[in-house]
Amino acid sequence: MNPFPYSSDNKRYHTFNYDLRNRYGLKVFRVPLNTNLSCPNRDGTCGLGGCTFCNAMGSGEFAGMPQDDLMTQYEAGKAMMKRKWPDARAIAYFQAFTNTYAPLETLKGFFDPFIAMDDVVALAIATRADCLSDETIAYLDALCTQKDIYLELGLQSIHDKTAKTMNRGHDYQTFLSTYLKLKKTRLKIVVHLMNGYPGESRSMMVETARVIGALRPYGIKIHMLNVLDHTALGAAYRIKPFDLLDQEEYEDLVIHQLQLIPQEVVIMRLTGDGEADEVLAPQWVKNKTSVLNGIDKKMARRDLVQGDLL
Repeated sequence: MNPFPYSSDNKRYHTFNYDLRNRYGLKVFRVPLNTNLSCPNRDGTCGLGGCTFCNAMGSGEFAGMPQDDLMTQYEAGKAMMKRKWPDARAIAYFQAFTNTYAPLETLKGFFDPFIAMDDVVALAIATRADCLSDETIAYLDALCTQKDIYLELGLQSIHDKTAKTMNRGHDYQTFLSTYLKLKKTRLKIVVHLMNGYPGESRSMMVETARVIGALRPYGIKIHMLNVLDHTALGAAYRIKPFDLLDQEEYEDLVIHQLQLIPQEVVIMRLTGDGEADEVLAPQWVKNKTSVLNGIDKKMARRDLVQGDLL
């Protein structure tokens, strides 16, 4: 019998799939969408060039084509998913770039049509802590009376030195101030964390997970740094390659981080999905199944579960 209460399989952490099936009673998939917006650290508002690890697609490699309208993107993505799960329902996932970085009326034009759709159970909106005005937060909170809204905040690290090196464009205090506002709403807050960024020690990465876990968001996404071609970080790596975590180190680090995250926090991702042809390093990130299996096997062998160091 699995000792972890938020699992119906061999996982020893609280997976998003488990939460979705319990929440909606059936299989749910995400359809990634591209609003073709930008980011404030790309257009000069707080910087240029974007985050050093982010490519021209704004972390939306699997989102729709930006030249297509959102509904066209959605129908194409849904049709592909339905071939695999014909009876499943969808989350409209606004993935690429910063999806609240626009006037409120523009945002309503993005989100309202999907709120009205019967086959959409929820919206997931990827954004930044410095791109959520009070009126935008109030609008998104009001949408929660009709459907669940998963609001994903790209943080990556609590350490301001790292954020500056990443060209993130805001500090941890900005994140925290926005987060505390969001906690007063009905929004399901998800925080993105990145492991393996140059200059960060293992203890710094563990501390990031501990601090964010203590805030008790709805969910956390953890992923390994992918050094991608056609990014500032990729250009630096081509000139002078730097050390990166190997797969064993990454698995052990993630397990330690999971032990410091409360059990009710949903773990929505434990490794990333970069476009394989764009990944310069590390090459092991291309085998997501191997990484997840490694984490599962080690946790079972060591008899560890999420939150057991709290």
